[in-house]
Amino acid sequence: MSHCPCKAPGIDLRTMNLIKKILISLVVILVLVGAYVAWSVRGTPAQFALNDTTGPRPKLADPDEQTIPTIKTADPIGWKDGEAPVAAEGLQVTRFADKLDHPRTVFTLPNGDVLVAETNSPPRKVGGVTGIVMNFLMKQVGAGGPSPNKIVLLRDGDGDGRAEQRFVMENPALDSPFGMAFRDGRLLVANHNAVLSFPYQLGQTSLSGKPEKLMDLPGGGNHWARNLLLSPDGTQLFVTVGSASNIAEGGIDAERGRAAIHEYDFAKKRSREFAGGLRNPNGLDFNPNSEELWTVVNERDQLGSDLVPDYLTNVPFGSNYGWPWAYWKKNIDWRVKEPMPEYLMDYVRKPEYGLGAHVAPLGLAFARGGNLLGDKFQQGAFIARHGSWNRRPLSGYDVVFVKFDALGNVLPKSPVPVLTGFLTEDQKARGRPTWVAFAKDGALLVSDDTGGVIWRVTAPGAKPAAEVKPLPKRAAPPQPKGTGKFIMKPNADSDLVKPQD
Repeated sequence: MSHCPCKAPGIDLRTMNLIKKILISLVVILVLVGAYVAWSVRGTPAQFALNDTTGPRPKLADPDEQTIPTIKTADPIGWKDGEAPVAAEGLQVTRFADKLDHPRTVFTLPNGDVLVAETNSPPRKVGGVTGIVMNFLMKQVGAGGPSPNKIVLLRDGDGDGRAEQRFVMENPALDSPFGMAFRDGRLLVANHNAVLSFPYQLGQTSLSGKPEKLMDLPGGGNHWARNLLLSPDGTQLFVTVGSASNIAEGGIDAERGRAAIHEYDFAKKRSREFAGGLRNPNGLDFNPNSEELWTVVNERDQLGSDLVPDYLTNVPFGSNYGWPWAYWKKNIDWRVKEPMPEYLMDYVRKPEYGLGAHVAPLGLAFARGGNLLGDKFQQGAFIARHGSWNRRPLSGYDVVFVKFDALGNVLPKSPVPVLTGFLTEDQKARGRPTWVAFAKDGALLVSDDTGGVIWRVTAPGAKPAAEVKPLPKRAAPPQPKGTGKFIMKPNADSDLVKPQD
């Protein structure tokens, strides 16, 4: 007796039909998911021009909530020999150093040596759809590899504008190093999970010895980069810590100590939260006119190509900028499931200046005395906009200048291009500007992590800029002389003490 070839032994017809239905359902689900992902990758284009989302009063579109964000990346192709970004009229750009391995932050030591952190994120532990999308994007833009965990010292000994000497400084304690500072014979380095203090003398070309740990930091997360800035008097250290997530979707407990700027006191050897509600603060600098602390912040994603504008702002002590519950002071993000703290909306601050939706600002440096950028770039801040991955069309991928007035206030004008040309006409990335810092000779240095280059920008023939004088301090009026006692005496002529008819 022959068996039916269409029926497996031990499986009845009802079971086979159930398996077919399950398979068909899986195929339908896969087709629907594929169609949705294809739509998301294509994405909804921006309604506004990029400049519409800049300035003190940027346009805010209606939220377009997305499970998977609009995705558009620029494939990295690097720079050919002889190629360079396009400098603004009157400026010149040259290579200070090249062939670096994912250079991010740049820090100039007092003796003129330039330190560059070759670094990347620690191993990511982000699961689900967000993790899949993030890992894919990091590989697409050339940032998916392991962290080099090195600090490179560049030295321009002959003063020709190019670093002819290069020393690689390694230490087993370096773990996704980012921010750097120098204080009293110590090199301070921010790993993703701690601030370390290494013994270091100017001119030294190695980083040996076991460092002292100044403070622990929340490690890893979506935003792993930790920047450092010393206060002008050297008594405090400011430390940026970005959020672990987009909008605290992993719970608010996972965000403890994050989305904030911390202040470390060297004398007391302890830290406190200086300001909060900042989704991902990066560049830090003091405004030379007002002497206020300023930062640039990467705002939230998955609300469409026009939301939310990244920003530049001053950061007073105790200030809060609303993340994750609100953005641009009064706009509530209804996607956030965590309960909003009571009275939060009463004290959330509005950022000072929008830098454009999804431009990803990282580096920040105010123009100071001695710089060689010429008269057009003397009153304001230079900002490296690293570039978008979730906006159509792409945004950022440039260095811009935001103008300020002589009182230290940001002006209501669009950002002025300083360096462009990082994108090709067919939207490939030759490079991505990451950090800005001034060399000792007054040139502007720009790191390019995708291109592996440190660019040097000057205005040929420009004289060193005059020193910026801080605004005079306003003292409180003197207290009036007196006993400090307050005595009330009745007024016999007052109608309040006369008998009423």
